Amino acid sequence: MIHNEYQFEMDVCDYLAAQGWLYSKDDKGYDAERGLFPEDLLGFIQDTQSKSWERLKSFHNGASQNTLLDRLVKVQDTEGTLHALRKGFKATGAGSNGFDLIQFAPSHGFNEEVKERYAKNRLRVMRQVHYSTSNRNSIDLVLFVNGVPVATIELKTDFTQGIDDAKNQYKTDRNPRDPQTKKEEPLLKFKRGALVHFAVSTSEVWMTTKLNGMDSFFLPFNKGFEGGKGNPPNPDGYQTAYLWEEIFQKDRWLKILESFVQLEVKTTTDKAGAKKTSETLIFPRYHQLDAVTKLISAVKTEGAGKNYLFQHSVGSGKSNTIGWSAHQLSTLHNASD
Repeated sequence: MIHNEYQFEMDVCDYLAAQGWLYSKDDKGYDAERGLFPEDLLGFIQDTQSKSWERLKSFHNGASQNTLLDRLVKVQDTEGTLHALRKGFKATGAGSNGFDLIQFAPSHGFNEEVKERYAKNRLRVMRQVHYSTSNRNSIDLVLFVNGVPVATIELKTDFTQGIDDAKNQYKTDRNPRDPQTKKEEPLLKFKRGALVHFAVSTSEVWMTTKLNGMDSFFLPFNKGFEGGKGNPPNPDGYQTAYLWEEIFQKDRWLKILESFVQLEVKTTTDKAGAKKTSETLIFPRYHQLDAVTKLISAVKTEGAGKNYLFQHSVGSGKSNTIGWSAHQLSTLHNASD
């Protein structure tokens, strides 16, 4: 079992490394207290925002690195990781513009500076991440963008274990608050930590955006097969290879972070007039990504004015599919810009 899971882990990482991801074979350099990989974060900022970085350095007299990291942590704690990735953050001494954490792809090809910054994004996969300062638990894989963790992955092979074992590991052993010390785990805390947690076997993928012990709720992230659940056979490898071959492809993964992941906030009022606010972090399911991606590709090729049909089953998220499509169509440019 150990050998099979080790090989599975290696195969995923080797593929991503071959596609341009940075690859850490262990978690050296990971800051468990802050839930960040500082080397990539500082490297991206220095590469793309050197003037703001130099201002910060001159203002804080040798404490610039810790100042920047602690400021980001505060923004994550209060506003969440998704907000920080999309809006950036400000730090005293860096100027009014603050710092961007990521450069998303330009909607057209006119801005060379944005294209150059986009190429400097640092995507990293890290193995066996000891995420806690309270215990020695480790997560199989963690995905980072510019030093900020955006996804965790627990892998299981179908030789001796399966997808339920991966989900149960999250439910029983990956607590957002350490059960002994009661200390919060930055990587696993809802909204503040990684945006999505994937349970992956050699045949199925499931996901959740909120770890909550035995109440953690997982949704399938499978392609479906012959009108039903699961995934089609893959003559070239793992049935779940689409996850790292398609979804984690650099351009697509960054597009998902930019345009698909969303924080849904709902406020309800009970009979006594008391208001209650709930937050749900939404990560698209495979069929939603597939539908929107195919529509955008078709419109780019065929031009505006055509009719298209989305076919969704009840409860499968058609409202979000429509919303994501409309949002992307509003800024869509063709090959000639």
